Amino acid sequence: MSHTPDTGQHRILVIDDEAAIRRFLHTALSSEEFYLHEAESGHEGLSAATTFRPDVILLDLGLTDMDGIDVVRRLREWSNVPVIILSVREQENDKVAALDAGADDYLTKPFGVGELLARIRAALRRSEKHVDEPVFRSGELMVDLTMRHVFTSDIEIQLTPTEYDLLRLFITHAGKVLTHSHILKQIWGTAYQEQSQVLRVTISNLRKKIERDPSRPKHITTEPGVGYRLKIQG
Repeated sequence: MSHTPDTGQHRILVIDDEAAIRRFLHTALSSEEFYLHEAESGHEGLSAATTFRPDVILLDLGLTDMDGIDVVRRLREWSNVPVIILSVREQENDKVAALDAGADDYLTKPFGVGELLARIRAALRRSEKHVDEPVFRSGELMVDLTMRHVFTSDIEIQLTPTEYDLLRLFITHAGKVLTHSHILKQIWGTAYQEQSQVLRVTISNLRKKIERDPSRPKHITTEPGVGYRLKIQG
């Protein structure tokens, strides 16, 4: 496919060696909102990423010419385009490896069209947000990043320095899955990358302050066995 997408259409690059999956995605996503370009291999996908300039990449891990994780690493050498992994691999270590390499999200095949659309739109919102905006808003949560003030439902709450640094990290990557090891390294340093209990305690304390119901969090959600995600709410 090689026409110029209409103004307002989001460009989706699909990198998958299965023709049936490409047909399914083309049928499910081709619309006035999305325009798809397909690549059958990792090398073809990397080339298309430079010429097609996608807004989101849907990437299979099990490609014939190279592993999808290597494709992510190559992309991250020059691009921050959101990458959503679509794979039959269900092991947590595969998800963690892909996310740590720079992927933004992960869906295990088979998946529903509604779930895929939700992940794509979340990735688009995240990429369109200006990271240098001084105020972050999501639902009743508001964070003034310049003054380091945090509010829920217009009531200011007090965070410890570590809790604030953790929340700021989530805001910087809002909507993206962050692995346990990535968060521990960024907030506590490399010596703490295996200290998951430290992270769980801090997440629990942060939820008690910013969530209406910490037992059913709406802002910081858990990705079982993988990490956490700060959801973007309207």
